[in-house]
Amino acid sequence: MFLLLPFGIIIIAAVLIIIFKAIKIVPESRVYIIEKLGKYDQSLSSGLNFINPFFDRVARVVSLKEQVVDFPPQPVITKDNATMQIDTIIYFQITDPKLYTYGIERPISAIENLTATTLRNIIGDMTVDQTLTSRDVINTNMRVELDEATDPWGIKVNRVELKSIIPPADIRSAMEKEMKAEREKRANILEAQAKRESAILVAEGEKQAAILRAEAKKEQAIKEAEGEAEAILSIQRAKAEALRLLNEAKPTPEVLSLKGMEAFERVADGQATKIIVPANFQNLASTITAFAELNEKSEMTGKN
Repeated sequence: MFLLLPFGIIIIAAVLIIIFKAIKIVPESRVYIIEKLGKYDQSLSSGLNFINPFFDRVARVVSLKEQVVDFPPQPVITKDNATMQIDTIIYFQITDPKLYTYGIERPISAIENLTATTLRNIIGDMTVDQTLTSRDVINTNMRVELDEATDPWGIKVNRVELKSIIPPADIRSAMEKEMKAEREKRANILEAQAKRESAILVAEGEKQAAILRAEAKKEQAIKEAEGEAEAILSIQRAKAEALRLLNEAKPTPEVLSLKGMEAFERVADGQATKIIVPANFQNLASTITAFAELNEKSEMTGKN
């Protein structure tokens, strides 16, 4: 009994090892390529899977996620014989794990060489200016050609980006000079526009100031005229009030004659060029004489 116990433990351990090797848990976005006796058998998708632990083995683990590869700069000659340094970024995804595993030996290296060849073919038909200004066209053409070329390998090229385009040193120097001249030209234009706008603003300010001064003078003239009118109106009201009071006092003819004499004195103050003598001037003179005699009598009475 005790001799059979070790054999039982060994058998149980062997069974557990076999079960452990037979169970394959595949992560999400992964595919296991299974070979049976060295030949492709099946592709295990994500989840719990079982294989024959004696004859099956995992030949390759393939990722279905989109992958990014940054290739180093490649020397490329343009149509006008200028050597450009261009580096590219490829975004691709594996669509057929079996073709990816058995279609080509080193797929990433193959994509790099294919990218360099395709890039030379495309840039070879373009000038330097076209190369520098046609990134989108180059990206689209390269994506179409690379996608078609890598389709037998189970690879789909989703996008191609030109990371940088470096022209020769002499072309870069000429471009820098041209850019500097363009910046100076733009600065001169902006300066001229600023001066023009400043002059317009100054003129507008002067115009507004002149308008405000004219309006101020107009308001001043209106206020002065209104003041003079108010003064005249006040004088006329005062005269009217004086006449009203005079009428209420019922003056004698002698008082009225004396008031007329006062008015005649104001008219004949030397500033008038014409003097109008009233018709009753003699009566007015006799009235003044009577007032003078009355005044003399009052003085003599006071002395006595």
